[in-house]
Amino acid sequence: MHLFGRTRELQALGEAFADSARGHGRLVIITGGPGSGKTQLVHEFLTTLNSTGARILTGSAGWAERDQPMSLAGQLLRNAEAECAMSHHARPAAHIPGDVRRPADSGHRPVGAFDGHESATETLLRLAGGDRPLVVAVDDAHAMDRASLQTIVHLLHRGRSRRVLVVCATSGHFGETRSPAHTELLRQPHRRVRLAPLSAASVGELLAAQAGRPLPGHVRDAYHRATAGSPLLIHALLDDSAHFAPEIGPPIAGAAYRQAVLSLLHRGEPGHVRVARALAALGALAGTVPVGDLAGTTPAGTQEAVDVLNSSGLLDGHAFRHPTAAAAVLEDMEAAARTRLHGRIAQMLYRSGAPAVEVAHHLRLADLVPAGWGAGVLRTAAEQALAADDVERCTDYLGLVLRDCTDEQERHALSVALARAEWRTNPAAAAPHLEPLREAALAGDLSMRDAATVLRYLLWQGDTELAAQAVATLVHAHSAADAQIVAEVEFVRQWFYGVALPGKGAPVAGLDRRRRQAHAGAGGLAARVAALIGGEATDDSAAAVAQALQGHQLDHLNLELVAMSLLAVAHADRPAIAAEACDALLERAEERRATTWQALLGSIRAEIALLQGDVTTAAQGALTALGTLRAESWGVLIGLPLSTAISAHTALGSYDEAEELLKHDVPEPMFRTVFGIQYLRARGHHFLATDRPFAALGDFETCGRLLREGNPSLQKGIPWRSDLALANLRIGKARTAREWAEEQLGLPGGHSSRARAMALRLLAATCKPHRRASLLRESIDLLKACGDRYALAQAYADLSAAHYELGEYARARLVARQAAREAEACRIESPVDAHLLEDPVRADGADSDAGPAILSDAECRVAGLAALGYTNREISARLHVTISTVEQHLTRVYRKLNVANRSELPSKMLDHRIPKLSDRWASTHSSAG
Repeated sequence: MHLFGRTRELQALGEAFADSARGHGRLVIITGGPGSGKTQLVHEFLTTLNSTGARILTGSAGWAERDQPMSLAGQLLRNAEAECAMSHHARPAAHIPGDVRRPADSGHRPVGAFDGHESATETLLRLAGGDRPLVVAVDDAHAMDRASLQTIVHLLHRGRSRRVLVVCATSGHFGETRSPAHTELLRQPHRRVRLAPLSAASVGELLAAQAGRPLPGHVRDAYHRATAGSPLLIHALLDDSAHFAPEIGPPIAGAAYRQAVLSLLHRGEPGHVRVARALAALGALAGTVPVGDLAGTTPAGTQEAVDVLNSSGLLDGHAFRHPTAAAAVLEDMEAAARTRLHGRIAQMLYRSGAPAVEVAHHLRLADLVPAGWGAGVLRTAAEQALAADDVERCTDYLGLVLRDCTDEQERHALSVALARAEWRTNPAAAAPHLEPLREAALAGDLSMRDAATVLRYLLWQGDTELAAQAVATLVHAHSAADAQIVAEVEFVRQWFYGVALPGKGAPVAGLDRRRRQAHAGAGGLAARVAALIGGEATDDSAAAVAQALQGHQLDHLNLELVAMSLLAVAHADRPAIAAEACDALLERAEERRATTWQALLGSIRAEIALLQGDVTTAAQGALTALGTLRAESWGVLIGLPLSTAISAHTALGSYDEAEELLKHDVPEPMFRTVFGIQYLRARGHHFLATDRPFAALGDFETCGRLLREGNPSLQKGIPWRSDLALANLRIGKARTAREWAEEQLGLPGGHSSRARAMALRLLAATCKPHRRASLLRESIDLLKACGDRYALAQAYADLSAAHYELGEYARARLVARQAAREAEACRIESPVDAHLLEDPVRADGADSDAGPAILSDAECRVAGLAALGYTNREISARLHVTISTVEQHLTRVYRKLNVANRSELPSKMLDHRIPKLSDRWASTHSSAG
């Protein structure tokens, strides 16, 4: 550690040496808190004397040697012996008394009965009487043994007219019995040099000197706050900062800082160490608990220790200035002693009526559940911790209670409570607590709330058959709250998971009756969602669900209900409303650090973006959600983010990324839920996009089979018939495709505008151009209403193709531009051929002054057929116009193109006027009818 900011103190020491060198013996007492730089100041001062020829003797006292007479004096004289051995002016044996060379052999006698100090004093006086000044420097002088103190005092008395300087560095604090050395030194004529902590300004100068440039004020203040200006601690922080970063920034407390803290700690008396440990263990409670009772010190001794620790820069009042300092103090203890200390604190806090969370914190650190009251305190604290979203602390408390619990019913309740807490951040961690409770749930041995938690776990993992059996145990609700739980669980089972898919077992008794009662009994959110799903979707019904969501508090039991509500609003053609509500819920989930909630809500938000045609946001959001939880924590719900991510990447043309996503392992039970069906649909559409229509057809047929065999109410919400229509189109079965599309359109009830628009577009693909254009316009109107800009871009592209086939090239271009604009908004490649986006070309040879000689669509159609050799009658029949109209169009064409007859029609110009289309685009957008 480099000395800094001690110029005045060094000057005072230099003046004292100058006086002593002139034959005026001097005593200088240096005081300051631990770590203030007293030792460094003495060392720096002695270094300045190298050129003076002074004889320098140094020694350091210590509490461990305080009861060993002449221990310090022995150090001084042995140093004198060594110094004389290197000098040409004297022999050591002539000056060093033999009884001083082995001070430990003299026994522990009172100062008055010990004669060694007199001969030691004589030796020191002889050294001071030579031709060289004598400087005696003693570090930690307050810890001197009595005999050595007598030696120093006698030297001062008899050396007042000699060339002798005694420098004693002392802490300025004393033990409970007070330091006789410090007191006696203060009685002697002396000059005091006080080392105060460095000011904030001095700390800034020190940092600037280290960095080679001034540092921001907030950095200086951070160092000063952490150290109270202690040079030792500042330099330790600088050492750590240099280890972690090339430049000095905010303080980093690492190994060097910890070492400095322990160095300061162990310089004091044992009582000071015990007080420091008690304060570190108490933390924020340090000012409310009798620290002396924990440390075994008197009130005066406790206050003295607090003062010393404050002056050393470790404490600010009763609190440690830096958490790393408190941690270092506790880690310095033996584990068993630390555990006992926390146990005593917990006992004291409980007896004083402290809040449960404060008592539980120390019970956890003590790994202790006291009989009679410990379990109750820990359970109360666990509930409060979970309410404060501190899942880790909650599970620690519950785990401690469960470890010592022997009652079976209590163990069941504790296991479910643990699972509920861990589910919030890691569903996989909840599994070991819930697996053993399957039988208890089936036997009806759990409360309604706990049974619902086990059922939720079964559904999450895809155990649909056992879930159905567990639902049977919830038939008889004994209270309104229980009825609410039953209704919401049944609602989520049917609509969110879609697990009305039957198992191999017999039907569950009472299930149909509960289905009829579920919507009526759920109230609030579930009832409004039921109304939205079961009836005609309106702005009012969607707004009612969104309004209920705003006042809904997320918790472990209703997460899936909230997710289902968001999906219901989004699929009811109100994705913007759903997005706004989902964003608000996501923000709350992030604030509450609920990882599972963030993952599921993030998946929902990605699907909403997909429904809006924002495929880039959908892809990014789905991947983020997918990475929020480990694969084993997703259960069957992994199909939700996976299907969205696959669909979005396919729409973006990122086929390789979609293929990688399809390599993810998925649980087999997922295919017995709606998430498996959505996964199969996403995979099927990817197969279509990558020219594997028969593989796609297989996936879509599987979806249809599962839905027909399972929950019939889900069928209108999942347009699997339209999927089959698209796959059949791709393999050339236009008639089958039309049948599937018509069946989708003929479904009763209010299926979504998006699903109807998709079916209309597919039906259009099987029709002649005139009919096709009409159907596509209806599809476009529906897509505008529901807000799916991706599907809207595709529908516009189809309509452009229909106009093109009708020979309506201007309209084809106009609609193609609309398709391109929607595609640009979705950040996808344009679905129309580039030629359709080019400006029309003027006829060759047209006079620019006369304006552009551009043929109209009608003229272009007639001229094109005439150039190909059709007669006027044939053109009339083909275009459904009169022969007179054909003749009129041809007359105008001849005039505009300056030709005499049809044989002179420039086919090359017509090639420019009529857009050329790529084979790929033409094949995918031409009529199949």
